[in-house]
Amino acid sequence: MRKALNKLFGYAALAAALCVASTGAWAKDATLYQRLGGKKSIAAVVDEFVGRVAADSRINSYFAKTAADPKRLAKFKKNLVDQICQASGGPCKYMGKDMKSAHMGMGITSADFTALVEDLVGALDKFRVGEKEKNDLLGALGPMKSDIVEK
Repeated sequence: MRKALNKLFGYAALAAALCVASTGAWAKDATLYQRLGGKKSIAAVVDEFVGRVAADSRINSYFAKTAADPKRLAKFKKNLVDQICQASGGPCKYMGKDMKSAHMGMGITSADFTALVEDLVGALDKFRVGEKEKNDLLGALGPMKSDIVEK
């Protein structure tokens, strides 16, 4: 009986080791989209992010018209979700305007862009997004700065 239990525990330990090893491999090979938790998680972060931007007196004037119109706000959020989903390797396709056209003439400064990034980081932190995922996402979105900032 003791021999059978030792054998059983041995198999259990091997199975546990394989599970841990395969989980680590999955995390290493997973796309950023998967590591962020998929579209539902991205949508939750976007909702929080948009709320933070709307409350941020440094930049909320840029979004006042969008925030005041429920249809426009829903489209804006959908575009943000699709943009983050696509940028993170997910299955979504961003169909909005390119960043240069969307922000042309708005006079956005580097300080405004920094405020926006701070609001995004705050939203990511609220949902306890890991540092690697946060940095990977910011790295994927960061190159858009040159198309958004005019001053």
